[in-house]
Amino acid sequence: VQLQASGGGLVQPGGSLRLSCVASGISFSMYSMGWYRQAPGKQRGTVATVASDGSTNYADSVKGRFTITRDNAKNTVYLQMNSLNPEDTAVYYCKGSAYRLGPYWGQGTLVTVSS
Repeated sequence: VQLQASGGGLVQPGGSLRLSCVASGISFSMYSMGWYRQAPGKQRGTVATVASDGSTNYADSVKGRFTITRDNAKNTVYLQMNSLNPEDTAVYYCKGSAYRLGPYWGQGTLVTVSS
């Protein structure tokens, strides 16, 4: 099983980034997928999740700015991040889990929001 996250980088406040996470070795469509983040000195927390049925949930801090989507044909989950601010700076991780399977974590991708 491998989850490969990508798309992080340096962006100015107000900018946008799209993260991608490609999964292999799992029946992707069966899995709930999510994005999580960990800022320096803080615990890892949930950003957004998308269930196997496509239903989504977001942390209050990102509602209206971030959008999680999945493409089962490509075994990929995305996180579109708009209106980024410095408080969004963190390492972002993807995770996949299903009933009695996983969770499986990706390696993380760093997002830095700074002018």
